Amino acid sequence: MHRITLLGKPGCHLCEDAREVIARVAGELGVPWEEISIESSEELQEKYWEMIPVTLIDGVQHDFWRVDEARLREALST
Repeated sequence: MHRITLLGKPGCHLCEDAREVIARVAGELGVPWEEISIESSEELQEKYWEMIPVTLIDGVQHDFWRVDEARLREALST
């Protein structure tokens, strides 16, 4: 089973959009997901600051800035 991780930060409007798409897709497909603030780690801040929101599937970067719902569904179907 896959797992989705959303990397973002509080107050990020693109993160809110990504959260909605991920919650909908994950809910429909029964895929667990979590959200992690890049502010929780200096390493995450340095690596992803200019890319948030970042979507990981099974720990591997899948998307950044915007979540393409069809692309996310396709990745989770494999």
